[in-house]
Amino acid sequence: MNASRSGLLLLLSLSLLFSAGACAQEQSVRPGVNAYYQDPEFSTWVRRFESAGREVYDLREAIVHASGVGPGMSVADVGAGTGLFTLLFASRVGNAGRVYAVDISETFVREVEARARTQGAGNVAGVVSEPRDAGLPSSALDLVFVCDTYHHFEYPQDMLRSIHDALRPDGTLVVIDYRKVAGTSSQWVMGHVRAGKDTVIREIQAEGFRLIEDNPMLRDNFLLRFRKEPR
Repeated sequence: MNASRSGLLLLLSLSLLFSAGACAQEQSVRPGVNAYYQDPEFSTWVRRFESAGREVYDLREAIVHASGVGPGMSVADVGAGTGLFTLLFASRVGNAGRVYAVDISETFVREVEARARTQGAGNVAGVVSEPRDAGLPSSALDLVFVCDTYHHFEYPQDMLRSIHDALRPDGTLVVIDYRKVAGTSSQWVMGHVRAGKDTVIREIQAEGFRLIEDNPMLRDNFLLRFRKEPR
C-alpha cells in the first residue's frame, strides 16, 4: 500500500471516530427539569429553601463544617439557588478565598450577587451555567459543592466532566441529595428525584472521582465526598 493511500485511510478512520463521538453525545436524562427556574420569584424560593424544617437548612452549619471548606480556598456552589451555602462559604474562606455562585437561573445568580454585596462579601462571583457545563475556570477550584441539585443535572455526565476539569488535582467534590428508598422516602422524592445514592456514586465515579466519605449525619439526604483523580 503506498503512502498516499495509507494517509487517506488514516484520515477516513479519524473522521469516522470523530463522527461516532459526536453521535454519542449524552442525551438529556430529564428534558425540561429546570424550566421553572428560568424566571423564578426569588422571595418565594428564599422562603422555600431557607426555612426551618428543611434538613439542609436546619443543619447548614454542620454541613459547612463537614464539607471541609476552609480559609483561602476557592469553592464553587453549583446549583447555588438563593445563596444559602454560597454566603456561608464566603465567610468561611475569608478575603483570601473565592466562592463561585453557579446556577442555571440568571435571576438566582444576580440576586445572590446582590445579597453578597449587601453583606459585604466581596469574594463572591456569580456564574450563569449551561445545562452541560458549570462554566467554571479550568483547574482553579479546591472544592465543588452540589446540594440538592444533582437530580437537576439534565446531562449529568457532561456536567460532571466540566466539574472535574474545574477542580485542581486532588480537588474535592461534595454532593448532597435526597435519599430515594422505596417504602421509606416520601412520594414527592420518589417521583421527583431521578436516582438513588448508589446510582449517583456510580455515575460520579465513572467520570474520574473516587468516593472518600459517605457521611451519615443527614436523615433525609446523603452527603458524599469525592476526590478528583486523573481520567
